[in-house]
Amino acid sequence: MDVAASEFYTKDGKYDLNFKKQPNDGAHVHSAQSLGQLYKDFVKEFPIVSIEDPFDQDDWGSWASLLASVDIQLVGDDLLVTNPKRIVEAIKKKACNGLLQKVNKIGTVIESIQAALDAKAAGWGVMVSHWSGETEDNLIADLSVGLIKTGGAPCRSEQLAKYNQLLRIEEELGSVQYAGETFRSP
Repeated sequence: MDVAASEFYTKDGKYDLNFKKQPNDGAHVHSAQSLGQLYKDFVKEFPIVSIEDPFDQDDWGSWASLLASVDIQLVGDDLLVTNPKRIVEAIKKKACNGLLQKVNKIGTVIESIQAALDAKAAGWGVMVSHWSGETEDNLIADLSVGLIKTGGAPCRSEQLAKYNQLLRIEEELGSVQYAGETFRSP
């Protein structure tokens, strides 16, 4: 579940789930604590295994509180921005247990690889992600070697290029196995 909560984080530290309708009556404004409870309720009621960006990128305490109370993967995209310094901080604060690795967010392939190595060393899940509007360069398929987070079916050429490269890698490797539900145990 990709929440992207920084998009609806208000100046007064609340989360407005009806942020696209302005002005609104505030009926859907949550404190971090009540939003965290909403996520916990979702996890109990639905087979959710991963939540991406459940809180604002600087709401470290809420991240840590949620991670301590659920047995799922909490993925930092906006929180971590594939930055090794923010990953060290997240490890120290026990804020998340998953990295959405985007080479374009940190700027260099080497920094991106370091971010993934740091996250894996902490026992986190790492997902390599492409982003909308990028080129057809298939480098991230090679980086992921089979683990890629996508926004749905490969319907555009830049997404298809990555999937085609994954198929070539699979063909080259021979017998490969899909990780399935055992992809990681948080």
